[in-house]
Amino acid sequence: MKLKRIYDQPTKTDNIRILVDRVWPRGVSKKAAKLDLWLKEIGPSPSLRKWFGHDPEKFATFRTEYLQELRDDGEKREALAKLKDCYEEHNGEITLLFATKELEYNHVMILKELLET
Repeated sequence: MKLKRIYDQPTKTDNIRILVDRVWPRGVSKKAAKLDLWLKEIGPSPSLRKWFGHDPEKFATFRTEYLQELRDDGEKREALAKLKDCYEEHNGEITLLFATKELEYNHVMILKELLET
């Protein structure tokens, strides 16, 4: 599995490209994104995302709250199941795409952890 910013050029080694952000990234056309799947429902809620603001000091709490959302919200739970199915179907050869510049403290790291465990 790869994690990649949507602004980076697509490559053949990306295999299945899945956008896991709730909001469409600014300045990227749908054609240029070359997505196989957009799971916007899997992104953190707007209120949680805004509260977190990619602040490393808030990451532990963000992680707990985001995992709770993934458990409690039916749409998120369904999107996570779809992501897990895709991961398994393609033997982990997928690329999770996101827009944030923050590469370490974001929801994609949590999704990666869920898929790989």
